[in-house]
Amino acid sequence: MLAKTFCAAVVGLEATTITVEVNMAPGVMYHMSGLADTAVRESYDRICAALPNVGYKIPVTNLTINLSPADIRKEGSSYDLPIAIGMLAANGNIRVDQLEHFMLVGEMGLDGRLKPIRAALPIAIRARKEKFRALIVPKENAREAAVVNDLEVYGMESVSDVVKLLSGAATYEPTIVNTRKEFYEHQYSFDLDYADVRGQENVKRALEVAAAGGHNLIMIGPPGSGKSMMAKRLPSILPPLTLAESLETTQIHSVAGKLSSGTSLISQRPFRSPHHTISQVGLCGGTANAQPGEVSLAHNGVLFLDELTEFSKQTLEVLRQPLEDRKITISRAKFTVEYPSSFMFVASMNPCPCGYYGDPTHNCVCTPGQIQRYMGKVSGPLLDRIDIQCEISALSFDDISKASPGEPSSAIRERVIKARAIQDERFRGVRGVYCNAQMSERMIHQYAEPDEKSLQLLRLGMERLKLSARAYNRILKVSRTIADLEGSEHVESRHIAEAIGYRNLDRGDWAERGM
Repeated sequence: MLAKTFCAAVVGLEATTITVEVNMAPGVMYHMSGLADTAVRESYDRICAALPNVGYKIPVTNLTINLSPADIRKEGSSYDLPIAIGMLAANGNIRVDQLEHFMLVGEMGLDGRLKPIRAALPIAIRARKEKFRALIVPKENAREAAVVNDLEVYGMESVSDVVKLLSGAATYEPTIVNTRKEFYEHQYSFDLDYADVRGQENVKRALEVAAAGGHNLIMIGPPGSGKSMMAKRLPSILPPLTLAESLETTQIHSVAGKLSSGTSLISQRPFRSPHHTISQVGLCGGTANAQPGEVSLAHNGVLFLDELTEFSKQTLEVLRQPLEDRKITISRAKFTVEYPSSFMFVASMNPCPCGYYGDPTHNCVCTPGQIQRYMGKVSGPLLDRIDIQCEISALSFDDISKASPGEPSSAIRERVIKARAIQDERFRGVRGVYCNAQMSERMIHQYAEPDEKSLQLLRLGMERLKLSARAYNRILKVSRTIADLEGSEHVESRHIAEAIGYRNLDRGDWAERGM
């Protein structure tokens, strides 16, 4: 007897419907076709052990399983459930005509219980697109899949429950998720707040400007000056995710298997901080299955690299494409996958090998040559993609003890949101540009052209401070953001002056001066 069930294969963020054809005929052979990997082929052993443990016996027969389309590679353990149900239907335990309305995914344990899988959300989106009535998933994946409207999602604990549902022996309620309530409920609940940070007002100002314009930022300062502490609080002042951004971000984390059990939507911008020992594959994504890396997991959020110079130079260089294109392309022999990777890049580093160059309380033991070689670990093309370069000094005991509590993140966030609203209006209808950091050179001349007085100040600043040519457009972009924070229609000299102060590493005499 022939039975068909339906599941999905996920490549990148896109799912493709897979038809599982199970045929039983006289004989004692077993065949599986359809470009299945080892985990899929092992499903037969798991199923044959699990079904008798829950009361179902599969007779010795000539069993053929085909996964169609045959030219799409099938990977992972999510095919266990559709294959098991197909075998039961071919054996007469389930009515075959009921299966065409359901898509099924799930890994089976030897006791018949269903275990969670990756990429439930992209699969649910595909199921709705293909007009399936319902999607059956392991219980742990139910809330994740149920954010898709117009699709019944059943979270099941075991294959026995699935058989009861499909045969009509029992009724189950589909999982319901109030998407908008889930999305808005935790948008502004942050564990970290800038109110906890005393002093360092100039650094907090730089972070505010970066958040308002979507600018990449690097902080340079001695150990213990608070670089990591302030970077970790950056998501608390960023504009909230839109629902579309939330769905896209959740899809990426779903494919990577990073969603915690019971999670429906990611409602806060992600903050990713990989260790400096991370490999190129871990950062940009890859492996045989082309899983998303840290640059994609940080999509719509922040990628923070602490102690930037400790990362290998080869690893840092892979950041150049996603920083420029806001997407990452992973190519393998048989397929190419593209993941979005639009993130704010934030980094921190010491000013020299010993860490105390320019620090008033510690003596630096590094020579100018050592400092230049140390800074050379970060390439010019990478620095060229960082708009704001902020120096930070350690606070003294008196500064810490006497400083009043800092401004709360909520107050800073309100200013950032207002500045972003101005940019939303400015770039309305412009494809792929959502903030000042993404402006092209033509747009810089259109929206950030300085007046004659400001232009003279910019020329003077670049000559006196020995700024490199690449600093010119960066200064104008940041100036436009500073003007937006003030609600100013035009870029003025005070905006230029502040922006020039954020180009410290471009100064030709950086390694010969005190901070």
